[in-house]
Amino acid sequence: MKKFTTQSLLCLMLFVLCSCGAGTLMSVDPLTDADNDEIVNVGDSIYALSGDIYKNLEAKAGETWRHYAISGAQIVGGILADPIPDQYANAKADNPDIRIVYMDGGGNDILIPAIMLDPYNCKNCNYWWCGDLSQSCKDLVDDVYVETVDLLNQMDADGVEKVVFLGYYHLKWGLLGDLRKLDDAVDYGDKRLRDACLNSTANAVFVDPRAAFAGKESSYIIADGIHPTAQGSAVLANLVWNAMGL
Repeated sequence: MKKFTTQSLLCLMLFVLCSCGAGTLMSVDPLTDADNDEIVNVGDSIYALSGDIYKNLEAKAGETWRHYAISGAQIVGGILADPIPDQYANAKADNPDIRIVYMDGGGNDILIPAIMLDPYNCKNCNYWWCGDLSQSCKDLVDDVYVETVDLLNQMDADGVEKVVFLGYYHLKWGLLGDLRKLDDAVDYGDKRLRDACLNSTANAVFVDPRAAFAGKESSYIIADGIHPTAQGSAVLANLVWNAMGL
C-alpha cells in the first residue's frame, strides 16, 4: 500500500492552490445561451481555466457559442467536478439543438491520480528496468476510451453533425513537478482518444496538438506545467477552428 510522502503531499497542495479559488475550481462561467446555441463546448480546464480558447474562436466566428467545460472534469467519475458526459447532458437539457460539439476529455483521468500517489503508475521512472507504460495505466486509459466511445455514440444518436475532439500535448516541468514523466501516458491517451473518434458512430475528428507544442512548451504552457498560456491557447484555437471547417 502506498504512503503519502512529502513530495506527494506537496504536489496535492500545489494542485489545489493552482486549481481552486474560494473553495471552487477556477473556471470561466459557463455560457448557456449564446449567439449561436448550436455549437457547444464540453471539457476540462484546457478550455475552462482562462477561457482564452473561447475568445479566439468567437473572434474568428464573430459570434458567441455555448460552453460548459469545467476545470478538473474527467470522462470517468467526478473527483473535482461534474464529469464531461454530464456537461453534455446539461447542454442538451438547456437546448437539444446541437449541431457541433468541440471538446476535450480524459486528461484529468490520468493527471489527478498521477500527481497524488500515481496508483496506476502512469509516470515514467526513466530507468531501463521500468519497461513500457504500465499495464495498470493502459487499463485506466482504456476505461476512458470505452466511456468516450459511448459519449460520442450518444452525440451521434442525438443528431450532432460533427465533433471536434482536442487531444493533449506533452507537459513540462512546473509547480507540480516534472510532468514530462507523463509523456508516455499522454501518447497512449491520445492514441486511444483518436481510436475512440474512429470507432464511434459519430462524425468525430481528433485534433492532435503535440507537434504544434513540441519545443515551445516554455512559451505555450504556464508555470503549473499543464495549462496553455494565451499564446498556447491561440494555437489550440486555430487547430480546433481548422478542424471545424466553418
